Amino acid sequence: MRKTILTLTLLASAVFAQAQPGPTDAQIAHIVVTANQVDIDAGKLAAKQGSSDTVKHFGQMMVTDHTAVNQQATALVKKLNVKPEKNDTSASLKKGGDDNLAKLRGLKGKAFDKAYVDNEVTYHQAVIDAVDKTLLPSARNAELKGLIEKVRPALVQHLEHAKSLQAELGK
Repeated sequence: MRKTILTLTLLASAVFAQAQPGPTDAQIAHIVVTANQVDIDAGKLAAKQGSSDTVKHFGQMMVTDHTAVNQQATALVKKLNVKPEKNDTSASLKKGGDDNLAKLRGLKGKAFDKAYVDNEVTYHQAVIDAVDKTLLPSARNAELKGLIEKVRPALVQHLEHAKSLQAELGK
C-alpha cells in the first residue's frame, strides 16, 4: 500500500515538476491517453479478478468510461494533426500502472478488492490534481483544453465512487 501511494505521489510530483514551463499539447495528449490506459488495464483486471460484484462492476465502469475518453482523445489528436509525444510524465504513469498491476495480480479476494479500490482513490486524486495544476493551465489548444475540462467531472465522480467503495470495504 505504501509503495503504491509513494509511486502515485512521485507520479503527481513528476507532473507538477513539468509545470515550468509546462508540457506541450503533444505531451499532454500522450499523458491523457496513458493515464486513461493505466486505469483501463487496472479496471480489466478488477472486472475479472475482483471478489465482490461491486468491485467488478466498478472495474468494468473504469474500462468503459476511460476507453470512451481515449477514443475522444485519439479522434481529437487526429483532427488536430498532433502526434502524441512520449515524455517523462507519461513514462512514469505507465511504469506506475505496470507496478500496480503486478502487485494486484498477486492478490486474491478481499485483499485484491481493497488494494484495487485504495489505488483508484489515490490515482484519481492524483490525476485530478494534475489536471487542475498542470494539464489545464498548460494546454494551448482550445479543443484539447475543452476535452480535459469535459472529462474532469467524470474523474471527480470516479473518485467519489471509489471513496464510497473504500468505505464499504472498510466495514
